[in-house]
Amino acid sequence: MGELVKSLRSELNRYYPGEKLPSSRALVERFKVSPVTVSRAVSQLASEGLVVTRPGSGAFRAETDAPVPAPGDTSWQEVSLSGDGGPEVVPRTVDASGVLVTLAAPPPGVIEFNGGYLHPGLQPERALAAALARAGRRPGAWGRPPTDGLPELRAWFAREIGSTLTGADVLITAGGQSALATALRALAPPGAPVLVESPAYPGMLAAARATGLRPVPVPVDADGVRPDLLEAAFRATGARVFVCQPLFQNPTGAVLAPDRRARVVRAARAAGAFVVEDDFARRLVHADAGPQPEPLAAHDPHGVVVHVRSLTKITSPSLRVGALAARGPVLERLRAIQVVDSFFVPRPVQEAALELVGSPSWERHLRTVAAELGSRRTAMTAAVRSGLPELALPHVPSGGGSIWLRLPGPVAGEPALVAAALRAGVAVAPGRPYYCAEPPAAHVRLSFAAVSGAAEIAEGVRRLRAAVDDLPGRSDSLPG
Repeated sequence: MGELVKSLRSELNRYYPGEKLPSSRALVERFKVSPVTVSRAVSQLASEGLVVTRPGSGAFRAETDAPVPAPGDTSWQEVSLSGDGGPEVVPRTVDASGVLVTLAAPPPGVIEFNGGYLHPGLQPERALAAALARAGRRPGAWGRPPTDGLPELRAWFAREIGSTLTGADVLITAGGQSALATALRALAPPGAPVLVESPAYPGMLAAARATGLRPVPVPVDADGVRPDLLEAAFRATGARVFVCQPLFQNPTGAVLAPDRRARVVRAARAAGAFVVEDDFARRLVHADAGPQPEPLAAHDPHGVVVHVRSLTKITSPSLRVGALAARGPVLERLRAIQVVDSFFVPRPVQEAALELVGSPSWERHLRTVAAELGSRRTAMTAAVRSGLPELALPHVPSGGGSIWLRLPGPVAGEPALVAAALRAGVAVAPGRPYYCAEPPAAHVRLSFAAVSGAAEIAEGVRRLRAAVDDLPGRSDSLPG
C-alpha cells in the first residue's frame, strides 16, 4: 500500500482543487492492486487532508490550504515556565471518587443517568472493529511509533483544531484525561494555585490535586466563565494556569460567549499564564445547534492556549486517543512529561484511529450522534420539567450529553436524593464533586448520552420522581 500512496500523492498536482480523482476500479486496473488496497490508500490520503471522500461520488482533491500566518511571539513562556519557586508546597491528595461516579458500571437493572460515555447503541462498534482489523494489517502497525505520535494522526488533529496549527504543534496522548494530567504537571509546580471553572469537571480537579496543585474556583454562568472574576483571581493568586471548557462546559453545558473569549485569553496573557482549553465535547454538538465557535487555540499565535481534545467521547471509552496542542517552549516540556509517563500511545490504536476518521462511516457516525443526542436531550428536559418541576433547569445545552439540575433546599439534601435514587433503580451524579470549594447549592447531573433512548429516559425520570416522593420528611420540596 505504501507505494500506491506514494504514487497517488505525487500525482495530486495533476488535479485542480476539488477535482475528482480516478475511480477505484480505474486505480485497481492501473496499479494491479486489490480494491481493499485502493480503499486503504485513499483513506490514508484523506487522513492527511490531501483528498476528500464523498460516499457514492468518489474521491476529490482537497481544496487549497489557507496561507500559514506569521508566527506569534512565544518568548513570554520562558518567564512563565521558569516561575517554579511558587508558594509553599502542599501535600498531594488522590481522590478518585468524583471520577468513579461516571466510570463505575451501575448494578444490573439500574438506569445509568450518571454515565460519562455514549451508550453502546451510539458507539460506532462496527466501524471501530473494521478500523482495528485494517490497522492491524498495516505495514509496521505493531512496531514502535514516534514518541510524539504518528505524523498523519498529528496532522489530522491539527486540522481539526484550526488552520493556524500544524502537526508539529500536536502530541498524541492516551485520551483526554491523560492530556489534562500532563498539561497540569507541565505548567505549574506542586503547591501552586490553578484557576478552575466553578463548577468544573471532577476528573480535572482530581488530577490537579494529585499533582499537588491548589484549585481556585472562578464562577461560571450561562455564558461561561466570568472574565471579571477571572482577572481578579489572577491578581489575587498569582496563578499561572487557568483550566476551562469553553464549549458545552461540564457540567453546566454553557458555551463561552463571543464577547468573553478574547478577554479570557488576554487576561491570561497579561498574567503571564496559560489557558488549558479542554475541548472534550467538540464532536458532541446536537443536530439543532447553530454554528459553534472555533477553539480558543485556533486564534492564539502567542502560545497562551494549551489545547486538549480526544476521540474517546465521540467513539468508545476504550479508544483512548487524544491530543495536546501547544506553541513555543512549552511543547518541549509537555513532550518530556508525556515520554516519561507513557513512552508513547500504542501504534495499533493510533492506526485504528486513522482508519476510523478516514473512512466514509466517520461522517455518518457524527451525524447520527448529533441527531440522537439532540433528541434525547429534548426527551430528558421535557420529562424533568413535567415530572420533577421542583428541580431547576437553568440552561438547556445544545451539545454534550447531560443536564445540570439545581435542587431546592440546602446542600445537605443532595446525598439523600442520590442515595434514594439508587434505591429506586436510577443512578445520578451528585453535584458536590464538581466544586473545589463550598458549593453554592445542591445539584445533580443527569446524563442522557449513556441511556438507550427516550423510553429509558422516561422510566429513569419516573424512578427519580418516586425517589423524591419517598424521601423522609419531604413535604413540598426536597429535604435539607
